[in-house]
Amino acid sequence: MAPTRNSDSPAAVELAPRAAGAELRCAGAWVLRGIAGLEQRLEALEWPGAGELVIDASAVTAMDTSGAWLLHRTMRALQGRGRAVQLRGLRPGFDAVLQLVAERAGIARAAAPGAPGMLYRIGHASWRGLLSALGLVGFLGEAAVLLARSLADPRRIRWRAILHNLQSAGYAALPITGLLSFLMGVVIAYQGAEQLARFGANIYIADLVGLSMARELSPLLAAIIVAGRSGSAYAAQIGTMKVTEEIDALRTIGVVPMELLVLPKMLALVVALPLLTVYTDVMGVLGGMVMASAQVGVTFSAFLDRLGHAMTLSSYLTGIGKAPVFALIIALVGCYQGFQATGSADSVGRHTTVSVVQSIFLVIVTDALFSIAFSRFQI
Repeated sequence: MAPTRNSDSPAAVELAPRAAGAELRCAGAWVLRGIAGLEQRLEALEWPGAGELVIDASAVTAMDTSGAWLLHRTMRALQGRGRAVQLRGLRPGFDAVLQLVAERAGIARAAAPGAPGMLYRIGHASWRGLLSALGLVGFLGEAAVLLARSLADPRRIRWRAILHNLQSAGYAALPITGLLSFLMGVVIAYQGAEQLARFGANIYIADLVGLSMARELSPLLAAIIVAGRSGSAYAAQIGTMKVTEEIDALRTIGVVPMELLVLPKMLALVVALPLLTVYTDVMGVLGGMVMASAQVGVTFSAFLDRLGHAMTLSSYLTGIGKAPVFALIIALVGCYQGFQATGSADSVGRHTTVSVVQSIFLVIVTDALFSIAFSRFQI
């Protein structure tokens, strides 16, 4: 009996012999609803061993991508066995679906590229690092232009935002920076006391603690703590605003995001970090005094008297002079990474982590460059 032309008729296949091969007659609706049974019937067919196979699809009344995929897979399997396959009678609309499936299947069958080599990974990472560095330099230039405009017109400066960031980045960081710098002074005095005591040079523990804290450890310690506290907070805040499209809303109402979100943080941190450095100097020296008194019997008065001879104004200002540069690095990197966040909370977390790592890395590199420059100019 001839197949019906009703699009709701179930899919059917029939394999009939021909003079030079065989003919597969397809009929009915080749759609997702009956694809499982149709696939089983195709697998159960006994294909002839030789000759041309003609697929007659003139009786197919409906076809979606699942039916086209099954027909294409059957043809590919037969061709893979060395059979010549010819498709006839398929309607133009169904043929377009079959061609689309064939193209996509060709893409899927394309050989997957192998794992990139080490040279490729190094080059790719270097290129990404270069692009990130160029983006950060551009961000720095934009911030410098906006800062110049704000200084030319002080009414543009958001003093309330600056004070708020000064409180959160400076005042709120006093407990942790004070504690860590005190402990650092204790450690330095403890480690140096045993060595100095062997040569009867106990009093020089004031030189060791005072110079190491003032020139290197205090600005570096304060910068690392602020990078972990405030730099990550800047990246997370701006990144969240970027993901929730608050940045776009600010631009829509005519507010420049850099003026509202970056400049107050940058100016506040430039003020806060030198003050934190002075505070960590005091706490570090205090920790060294306590340990020197307990370990080698150097009294507080003797310690301070020797410290006054050991410390010079240039040594003290050397450490404080680094702090504003460290503050600019931390603020710019944190804000820049926040603006790079896109799409999801995972992106915010990733860029927050990157901001902390990059800030600490750049602070340490900058500190090394300062040390080389100070040594070159004998400061």
